Amino acid sequence: MQNKGLIKVFAILFGLVSLYQLSFTFLANKVEDDAVAYAKNTATETDNARQKAGYERKYLDSVANKDIIDLGIAQYSYNDVKDKEMNLGLDLKGGINAILQVSVKEVLKSLSNESKNEAFNKALEAADVRLKASNSNYLDLFFEEFEKIAGTTKLSDPSIFGTKALSEKIAFDEANATVKETLQEEINGSIVTTLEVLRSRIDKFGVASPKIQRIGNSGRIQIELPGAKDIDRVTKLITSKAELQFWEVHTNAEVQNFFFAANAKVAEMLKDDSDLEEAKDTTKTDEIDDLLGVEADSTKVQKNLFTYLQPNIAQSQQQLSSLVASARVTDTATVNDLLAKKEVRALLSPEIKYAKFLWDYKPFDNSNASDENAEPFIGLYAIKGNRKDQATIEGDVILDAAQVFDQLNKPEVSMTMNSSGTKQWAKMTADNIGNFVAVVLDDYVYTAPSVNQAITGGRTSISGGSMTVAEAEDIATVLKAGKLPAAARIIQAQVVGPSLGQEAIDASFISFGLAIVLVLLWMILYYGKAGLYSDIALIVNILFIFGILASFGAVLTLPGIAGIILTIGMSVDANVIIFERIKEGLFKKKGLKQSVEEGFSFQGALSAIIDANITTFLTGIILYVFGTGPIKGFALTLMIGILTSFFTAVFITRILIDGAVNKGSILTFNTNISKGWFQNINLEFLKKRKIAYIVSGAIIVGGLISIFSIGLKQGVDFKGGRSYVVRFDQDMNATEVSNTLKDAFGTAPEVKSYGTANQLKITTVYKIDEEGQEVDDEVQNALYTGLQPYLGDLSYENFKPGFEKAGAGVMSSIKVEPTIADDIKTSALYAVFGSLLVVFLYILLRFRKVSFSIGAVIAVFHDVLIVLGVFSITYSFMPFDMEIGQSFIAAILTVVGYSLNDTVVIFDRIREFAGMHTKWKYSKVVDTALSSTLGRTINTSLTTLLVMLAIFLFGGDSIKGFMFALIVGVAVGTYSSLFVATPIMYDTTKKEEKN
Repeated sequence: MQNKGLIKVFAILFGLVSLYQLSFTFLANKVEDDAVAYAKNTATETDNARQKAGYERKYLDSVANKDIIDLGIAQYSYNDVKDKEMNLGLDLKGGINAILQVSVKEVLKSLSNESKNEAFNKALEAADVRLKASNSNYLDLFFEEFEKIAGTTKLSDPSIFGTKALSEKIAFDEANATVKETLQEEINGSIVTTLEVLRSRIDKFGVASPKIQRIGNSGRIQIELPGAKDIDRVTKLITSKAELQFWEVHTNAEVQNFFFAANAKVAEMLKDDSDLEEAKDTTKTDEIDDLLGVEADSTKVQKNLFTYLQPNIAQSQQQLSSLVASARVTDTATVNDLLAKKEVRALLSPEIKYAKFLWDYKPFDNSNASDENAEPFIGLYAIKGNRKDQATIEGDVILDAAQVFDQLNKPEVSMTMNSSGTKQWAKMTADNIGNFVAVVLDDYVYTAPSVNQAITGGRTSISGGSMTVAEAEDIATVLKAGKLPAAARIIQAQVVGPSLGQEAIDASFISFGLAIVLVLLWMILYYGKAGLYSDIALIVNILFIFGILASFGAVLTLPGIAGIILTIGMSVDANVIIFERIKEGLFKKKGLKQSVEEGFSFQGALSAIIDANITTFLTGIILYVFGTGPIKGFALTLMIGILTSFFTAVFITRILIDGAVNKGSILTFNTNISKGWFQNINLEFLKKRKIAYIVSGAIIVGGLISIFSIGLKQGVDFKGGRSYVVRFDQDMNATEVSNTLKDAFGTAPEVKSYGTANQLKITTVYKIDEEGQEVDDEVQNALYTGLQPYLGDLSYENFKPGFEKAGAGVMSSIKVEPTIADDIKTSALYAVFGSLLVVFLYILLRFRKVSFSIGAVIAVFHDVLIVLGVFSITYSFMPFDMEIGQSFIAAILTVVGYSLNDTVVIFDRIREFAGMHTKWKYSKVVDTALSSTLGRTINTSLTTLLVMLAIFLFGGDSIKGFMFALIVGVAVGTYSSLFVATPIMYDTTKKEEKN
């Protein structure tokens, strides 16, 4: 082999670079371990997970920019090593992965200036309905519906899009088709703006390697934040519209008379309800009082507005305040309902006729409460509204915003306005000297200070007595990024708690280590000293894979680790093919040096290795293009592994073997145990092909019957719904829990043990068709309420996903709306058929015969149908999750790649023998080729199965179904290469010759 020196230098340098890149991961982990230790030492027994996470953050912030690591030639801070460490995915580190849908409907309504046109609004409603069962984009659906019902009305009508604001883009009486193009441009602009706003917010959120990208032209944006623990904070940040407004404010003196009048009116309205409620509860109350020995109170408490609301009374000028009242946080919904009633609103005097009541952004402790466990209260403000409900100043005047500290060293948000905003702000403050103005964000009052003088410099601040640094940073981030041009709701979300992520890492390392040990031992057992050289190349291959992932900032996921381990099996396959060809040369009495030359040559093993790797690489590309999240991670590591394994198996192993040969070492490529294995085999495979057809046909028919009668268990990413993995402090009965949750969800959810007996996977479609973050919170609250009998004194805050959990709680959750579930299913079908088409064309190009492509593709269909049949028959009683979802499709495509890998190696030998033995009958050529590759086929399959069994037995619970599909697929793929692909290729070839 030429250029050995160059290859050695490259391998050594690449190895050193890989070690250098990986060192940052170990250094970052050491600092984070120190942070965990600091948090444990600092935290008290009463501190919750959020507070403990705060201690960790405090420690990491303290060392963020300090040189804490000295390598002699360079010093690094924690931020430096964090930027260079290997990125762990959601399933290994915890965090949130969400797909947001920008509301095209809201963009259209905004562009039409909230048009009241009947045809326009009916078309929007019809498009809403159709979208739930369609893969078309919203604008196309709206356009089709508008064309049906608009009659002579055009989209350019002044009552729709022919507005003054759009006059430069949409001409009066312009054709609908032209208007649609303009609308599409406006929608694209809104989506791009939303993407940039979200990117700006997320970049400042403080998680490692955040990911945000637009998904095609669908109006969808994918966000992945590995390591995020405060899920509530993340959700609020990415869905907040950031509608900043500046309002004038009514004082407490101006509204207190209204409160007194409203109190009397509410008492009158609630009187009948109170009497009814008292009558209904009398018997029960009396029984309890008797048991406790309490004398009945003859005084009946009449409910009124002040039962729920405490007005802030102003008895003097010094007591004037922008805070008009306060209430318990739990009573805010009741107060909102009462103040919104027509009878109550009618009591507003002409001066405060348009007042709207908004709550403070943050609760406070009620200092008047003697009970230390009293509920927190929240302040109420009366904003000076108007007929059009338009704020005096809108938030789009903000140029910059930043978190700063005031003179008392308390956090606040400093804002700078543009020239227009500066003028408006100067006038507003000048008009309200001695009064109050409110800064309102998303209908919450962040501050409502008194105006002492006109502010003409265009700078102001948002502050609050109990505002934290984190809250101030979030507000500043939202304001600086600007407001979202349209609402973005979460239509698909996966949340993994850090505790579950750590368990996945531990399980992965165990399975990874076991798989490597098994492969290393097997190669030495089978090939002796040559197997040791193969093991060295394999270890170098693993180093290269991790080094590349770390160098390019790729994200390592749990399926990604499975991809690496699968690559180990495939890299061994390359060495097996080479070693088997060398053994053939030695068997034919060729010298060792000549046998090695032929084994590594293109005419020897290299042709088969290249073809096999290309087919698998093509499958990886299809997976990467159509996959999302962890599936992309699997595809990426698979493709990287194919490239590095080819280099190490072909070049590194060659250098080691050539070195041994040149030194005169004896290499037999077997041991005393493996000597004679799979040699002198001469089986007539083709004579058994009809039996194989019958067996395969029977298995496939049985599987199809099961699929069409029993069906397949579709995951939430294919059918829509919500799924929660919940851990308990005791072993659980899945059926009992399902029946218990029936009341909470209306129908019994699907409940199944997940890994251990104290862990359940709960799947429900409850309210999945309803939109909004409020619905998500309601469903999660219903789950908590329904599981209360099994959770003991666990609080809702500790039950929710996020933060480390020492005991019970939600470990992970997935939500997929039905609309995107249909899209995911469609993409999965494209991926499967796309991979088959690509492989068909490649094999046709390489082997120049349609019969080879037909045999390979039919064998792949055979493998896929059998795997589907096995899943249909066994999912009801298997002790692990066997859902058909994106991970399953990844497994199917991997099976396709592996089966083709095996088939291509055999086809390559058939082509070689057909060229060498032109006078042989074709059946003899095929049988001889199959017999000669049998050792390689069984050896590679056993090695790969050993690796997969190690992952299946010792890997994480979330990957067992994925690995089971791979194990079945590899076993079936090995069989089909011998008894399906090759016989069908033979029969097709004979038919072609006959024709």
